[in-house]
Amino acid sequence: MARLLIADDDQELCALLTEYLVSEDFDVECVHDGERAVERVLAESYDLMVLDIMMPKMNGFDALREVRKTQGIPVLMLTARGDDVDRIVGLEMGADDYLPKPCNPRELVARIRAILRRVQSVETDAAAQTLTLIIDDVEVRPSSREVLVTNSPVELTSTEFSVLAVLMRQAGEVVTKKQLTEEVLERKLSQYDRSMDMHVSNIRRKLGKTPAGDERIKTIRGVGYLYVKAQESGVS
Repeated sequence: MARLLIADDDQELCALLTEYLVSEDFDVECVHDGERAVERVLAESYDLMVLDIMMPKMNGFDALREVRKTQGIPVLMLTARGDDVDRIVGLEMGADDYLPKPCNPRELVARIRAILRRVQSVETDAAAQTLTLIIDDVEVRPSSREVLVTNSPVELTSTEFSVLAVLMRQAGEVVTKKQLTEEVLERKLSQYDRSMDMHVSNIRRKLGKTPAGDERIKTIRGVGYLYVKAQESGVS
């Protein structure tokens, strides 16, 4: 049974979500301010945190920043409907996904399960699950969900890891944003959804450039992304 922490100052909403999530076989704990959320995550073991932005004592962004200093727990942020800035900032800071409020409990469950599946790395291709991917100085180990750059570990969120693994498996080929969204986020790509852009941007920043000083991931405008093969980046 997956253990969830919900951090939201709307106690009525927390009660509603808890009742629904428990019926879906989740173990749920709720807190109602950002400071308490950080305390609980650092003290206990949870499989995922649902984090609201507007909370007393410490807002969701600050709470996420504190958690990300030491914890890689998957985080789904609740944002104000239509507020693209909150969504972008949350993803930049390491959130795995977001959901606008007021949220449909069924949609929340679907998003949570999709994130947990990424964490567990459940794949239909058993060989791909264990195959180590190496391009230039980047090494991705799907079986342990580790990423190394020049033999030094790099911390990625579960979503970022899954995106990187897909791009590296198809290095040298354009992977459409639609394909990445459906395969990794497990939802349809909507017209104004910039989630994948932010995840790819985070990956670029964390990996840095190739030993030759080139970008590892190219954006193909209006289409998707391409992870550059070693020989294409000028590295033998």
